[in-house]
Amino acid sequence: MPQASRPARDNTAILLLVLLSLAWGLSWPAIRIALDEVAPWTVRVVGYATGTLFMFAIVQLQGRKASLPPGVYGHVIISAVLNILGFGLLTTFAQLHVMTARVVIVSYSMPVWASLMAWLLLGERLNTASVVGLLLCVSGLTVLVYPVAFTGDPIGLLLALGAALSWAAGTIYVKWARVPGDRVVMTAWQLAVSFAVTAIGVVAFEGVPHLWPLSWPVLLALAFHGPVGTGIAYFLWFSIIGRMPAATASLGSLCVPVVGILSSVILLGERPGVADVIGFTLIFAAATTVLLPSATKS
Repeated sequence: MPQASRPARDNTAILLLVLLSLAWGLSWPAIRIALDEVAPWTVRVVGYATGTLFMFAIVQLQGRKASLPPGVYGHVIISAVLNILGFGLLTTFAQLHVMTARVVIVSYSMPVWASLMAWLLLGERLNTASVVGLLLCVSGLTVLVYPVAFTGDPIGLLLALGAALSWAAGTIYVKWARVPGDRVVMTAWQLAVSFAVTAIGVVAFEGVPHLWPLSWPVLLALAFHGPVGTGIAYFLWFSIIGRMPAATASLGSLCVPVVGILSSVILLGERPGVADVIGFTLIFAAATTVLLPSATKS
């Protein structure tokens, strides 16, 4: 009987991965649409506020203990700044300078940098897949950056690269610290920390948030970015890794950049050039090369 029920669980996990890919993937054009009328710090504070409320509501509904073990809060703050806040803010500001599709491409080089950091900082073995992934990633970034390095504005791509490095650093930090505790509760607190920092940023850099009047496309974009792209997406992620190994789930989540790029083309009217297509192919192949061996072991 247990073997007969396994396919149903696998099918459910696949469905959840599809929904997660749509939630996170469509968040990229949603944020860009919101940036047409809302300042970047405010866009992020809306997302983190609704995400925090949603996650703590899940904690309560599932009967989880909302507090964390003593000594964990410091680790939560550091990981929040790297994994959630750094990635979110840098990608948001990057979209003000360069096509969203390009930001998506560069940002999803993060598994490659995490592999490299694990070798440099944790002494983990840099296997053949990691080396090949790094070479593919550097090649992809070169294809993307070279055309604008001397004739255009590379700041957007550099911010996106910074986002990928921030996410990778957060992943390595959590791995090094081996932080104990409920991952769902930790994520709720990470979102709370990110909300607090961005709220300070709004006051310091933007003043009173401008949230009305806004056009319907922007209102819909904000409504999607907060509850769906932040709150529901994180809930889907934890539901997925409860049904399959995290490495396999990470490999499956590579559908997110595909959705992000396609939706940017459809909803934003972006037209990636030949260099973008080559760069995306190389970086996507790099991330897959790094994640595939771990998923196979799982």
